[in-house]
Amino acid sequence: MEHMKSPFRGIAHDVRGRLLCYKRDWIAGITSGFGILAPTTYIFFASALPVIAFGEQLSRDTDGSLSTVETLASTAICGLIHAILGGQPLLILGVAEPTVIMYVYLYNFAKGKQDLGQELFLAWAGWVCMWTAVLLFLLAIFNACVIINRFTRIAGETFGMLIAVLFIQEAIKGIVSEFKVPKNEDPNEVKYQFEWIYTNGLLAIVFSFGLLYTALKGRKARSWWCGTGRLRSFIADYGVPLMVVVWTALSFGVPSKIPSGVPRRLFSPLLWESESTYHWTVIKDMGRVPPAYIMAAIIPALMISGLYFFDHSVASQLAQQKEFNLKNPSAYHYDILLLGFMTLLCGLLGLPPSNGVLPQSPMHTKSLAVLKKQFIRKKLVESAKESIKLKASNTEIYNKMQTVFIQIDSSPITTSVVKELKDLQEAVMKGEDGKENTNGKFDPEEHIDANLPVRVNEQRVSNLLQSILLAASLCAMPVIKLIPTSVLWGYFAYMAIDSLPGNQFWERIMLLFVPYGRRYKVLEKVHASFIESVPFRSMVIFTVFQVVYFLVCYGMTWIPVAGILFPVPFFLLISIRQHILPKIFQLHHLRELDAAEYEEIAGSPARAPSFSLREMDSTLGGSNEGDVSICDAEILDELTTSRGELKVRNLSFREDRRTQQIYHDDYIQSE
Repeated sequence: MEHMKSPFRGIAHDVRGRLLCYKRDWIAGITSGFGILAPTTYIFFASALPVIAFGEQLSRDTDGSLSTVETLASTAICGLIHAILGGQPLLILGVAEPTVIMYVYLYNFAKGKQDLGQELFLAWAGWVCMWTAVLLFLLAIFNACVIINRFTRIAGETFGMLIAVLFIQEAIKGIVSEFKVPKNEDPNEVKYQFEWIYTNGLLAIVFSFGLLYTALKGRKARSWWCGTGRLRSFIADYGVPLMVVVWTALSFGVPSKIPSGVPRRLFSPLLWESESTYHWTVIKDMGRVPPAYIMAAIIPALMISGLYFFDHSVASQLAQQKEFNLKNPSAYHYDILLLGFMTLLCGLLGLPPSNGVLPQSPMHTKSLAVLKKQFIRKKLVESAKESIKLKASNTEIYNKMQTVFIQIDSSPITTSVVKELKDLQEAVMKGEDGKENTNGKFDPEEHIDANLPVRVNEQRVSNLLQSILLAASLCAMPVIKLIPTSVLWGYFAYMAIDSLPGNQFWERIMLLFVPYGRRYKVLEKVHASFIESVPFRSMVIFTVFQVVYFLVCYGMTWIPVAGILFPVPFFLLISIRQHILPKIFQLHHLRELDAAEYEEIAGSPARAPSFSLREMDSTLGGSNEGDVSICDAEILDELTTSRGELKVRNLSFREDRRTQQIYHDDYIQSE
């Protein structure tokens, strides 16, 4: 508890570190030119679709008290503030499913109380946000981020599984509701007659499953055999919003005899209508909330602050994993402080708060890694070709390229930089026979592209621009309202299914159903390292414990009012992981099953690209006739889980792997 004795220490350290690179953050984005638009549009669509879907969920579950307008407004406002004032500009903010869950619980509690009701729901939620902000301030001031490491993989993946199941639950509830007359609607209307209700339900099944299937297929487009690299990359990056547009267009192809309102479409008031403008003045009603309920708001505030602290910090960690080789410092403490101010602002405006989201945050970093690599590659190729024209020696060629790389990277010549460029140096200095390359066999186009280390264009412009686009989307609500609700139910199912690959909890559950005689098939493919290092019996016991614990957490969400306490089991899991599980499992087995990194082992035989983006070794590729067509983004996709966590891939099981990592103060260190 030493960190509590030095209040403001973490915040002060973060502010000093980020001020040193604040100007550079803007210059790096502006000098990227039009190239910055690609990651901007990519992350805009990745942020907008979930926010629209959550808005429809809130509208249905709060009887219209909140809608897509509010979720978009919150995401845009918080995104703008964080892009300008935030500590880690790579972190993407948005209204997330935990916020939606908590607000539905708040609404169900408020509407059942005569002193509150639907009229004072948002005013009471404002008090909850105020208490949440106070708790976040205290967490930041007393350096609570030093304990974020206590939320290990078992907590993160169990929470991720809970969210995935809730997404599936929401999709099923949504499809079922398409066969019913909505609340507060006249059942005598033509569109609510039995035949048209049934037609609407059948169309909902077609549109939701159609969106689900095509989105999942499009997500894997980079691994398709057909199509050019650019086309496959475009479909993989923008396939999901493209499929939303396609299925929305198809929904207008129904016969003209079908009454208006079939299929049902997203309902939301427009920005300038009274239902939306009311939220901006909700602060006037906060004084009408009885004092007893103001004090009672501390209870949900405790849950929300804990969720935000965990979710925001984990999203920030995954956005700045060490494999990305980021140069600018982190700012965990300061970002939690700023999150408190944004939560307070959203509460006073009657908006659901936004926090750091997954997988958008690491997706943002990954898109900027590809952009920076393209820029560095261009400069190094120009330098190498110029040196070759001057008939420079290989040593001179490499030294000049190293100088250019360090100038672009804005970093001094250090041991780490030299180590990162070692592969490139070997490619320049050696020929095919392993001797010094004196015959000009070094190919700048091929060898530079294959041996460049990963670099990220650390800047604030892309986050700012995508937030501006989200704000502009508020004016496009008449167009957004054309989306069928059934398409959004399909999108909920897509988010759930797409989050499962890379979740080791899910992978261990699937492994339980593999017969003993077929387990060798698992080893033939790329597989998690614990499969080789942990006895099957220990893995089964650990998985069964996690399944039971997950069911307890999921069961709590079904409790009408007390369900708001569903985060409590996740906080208790910290103590269970630290004090109980080590007594049940051997320590090295527990570290494998609850590892800090996603480590996997290549199957046999399989192509295993390294994170240095190296192309397949010629000794494995056979003939040189026709180069392998693979882009940077495709390799990054292979090495990234669905929540954006980078995989550590090895050719075989190693005993001397990195151990569980501990977050301490403002950096990561080994235990």
